[in-house]
Amino acid sequence: MANDQEKEAAARASLSFVRAGNVVGLGTGSTAAYAVRFLADQVRAGLKIRGIPTSSGTRDLAASLGIPLITFEDAAEIDVTIDGTDEFDPQLRLIKGGGGALLREKIVASASRQVVIIADASKQVPMLGRFPLPVEVVPFAQPLVARRIAALGAAVEIRRASSGSPFLTDSGNHILDCKFGTINDPSALAHVLDGIPGLVEHGLFINLASVVLVARGSEVEEIRRA
Repeated sequence: MANDQEKEAAARASLSFVRAGNVVGLGTGSTAAYAVRFLADQVRAGLKIRGIPTSSGTRDLAASLGIPLITFEDAAEIDVTIDGTDEFDPQLRLIKGGGGALLREKIVASASRQVVIIADASKQVPMLGRFPLPVEVVPFAQPLVARRIAALGAAVEIRRASSGSPFLTDSGNHILDCKFGTINDPSALAHVLDGIPGLVEHGLFINLASVVLVARGSEVEEIRRA
């Protein structure tokens, strides 16, 4: 599939941002998984890095491939994080959380000197909002938060696991998928969401991405934040 080829191409290009001795944030999702696998190949070839994973799934994958893993107990800062995205706009603002790991992804990104986002061409949009915005909420507050967000004009759905029960994040929270349509002012929306008690984190990543590597076919374009 062209999509998979693009994910693979973007992930391979991200390796040039990793240096020996780096602490590397390991993202979550299908595109980030390619990067984890390619990094593991380099580790086997002698590259010395340590990884901080953004989810239990990435932790298990990286450990199975032999990437040494640490936590924030061992490092206060991450040199470079490689992660995917569900959408990005011309200002490199992102919507993330389709894989359910947005809380840890944002924590890791915020602690990183450089955040390299890898994406296939379908993730590039003129304005955010085509992809529903994931919002992680404390289960106790979920009905309250859902109503608050609906009052902002979004269609809100609780994310469910294949069993039909609410999807649980690694932190034991629920996720609301919020369809706002076109988000005219992502920063303003992020500010409003940040003020809702019981809302743990949202998938708007603003001023966090340093560079996006977007693949179109076999070509990879490097887009930097102005």
